[in-house]
Amino acid sequence: MNFYPQERIALFIDGSNLYAAAKALEFDIDYKRLLAFFAEQGQLVRALYFTALLEDQEYSPIRPLVDWLDYNGYTMVTKPAKEFTDEAGRKKVKGNMDIELAVDLLEMADSIDHAVIFSGDGDFRRLVEFVQRKGLRVTVVSTMHSRPPMIADELRRQADVFLELTDLKAEIGRQAGDRGNQIPDVDDNVEEFDPQVEIA
Repeated sequence: MNFYPQERIALFIDGSNLYAAAKALEFDIDYKRLLAFFAEQGQLVRALYFTALLEDQEYSPIRPLVDWLDYNGYTMVTKPAKEFTDEAGRKKVKGNMDIELAVDLLEMADSIDHAVIFSGDGDFRRLVEFVQRKGLRVTVVSTMHSRPPMIADELRRQADVFLELTDLKAEIGRQAGDRGNQIPDVDDNVEEFDPQVEIA
C-alpha cells in the first residue's frame, strides 16, 4: 500500500463502475469493511458514493443500498437516471456520474492529500492530471483481470498508484457466513438495475 498515516484521504466511488468490476470478478463488496480498511490507511475525510437512481419507479432495487450507505458513513451523490429506447427498441437507462465526481474532487482538492478513485474510466485521466498538479496523490482502484479489462490504460498510467481490485478482495469482499454487518441481499437486488446503467 502507498498511503501515509498523516494523509487526509477521500474516496470517490463510481457506484456502477465498482459494482460492474466486482461482478466481473465474481465477488460482492462489503461496504462497511471497505470504509474501515481505508480509514486504517490514513485520515479518512470523506467517502463519496456516486450513483444514478430511477426516481419514477415505485421501488428501485438500488434504494436499500443507497439508504444503508447514507446512514453508515458514506456521502451519497445521486441524480435521476434517464430512461430511453435505443434504435433496436430496447429500453436503456443512462446514469453517468462522471461530471458529479469530477466537480466534487475539484472542490475537495485543497482539503485532502490523497484521492482514491474507484473507476477505470479513461475520461478521468485529465482530471487526475489536474489535481496531481495541485499536489494531490491519486490512487485508482479498478481491475485488469476482467475480460475486457475495466481500467483504461491512460488512466492507469496517469495515476500515482493503481490498486488491482482483486488484491483488495480479502479486505473489502463480503465474507461467506458473515452477514451480521451486511445489507441484506442488496447486491442481488442491485443486479437488476446497475448493469443497464452506462458507465463509460
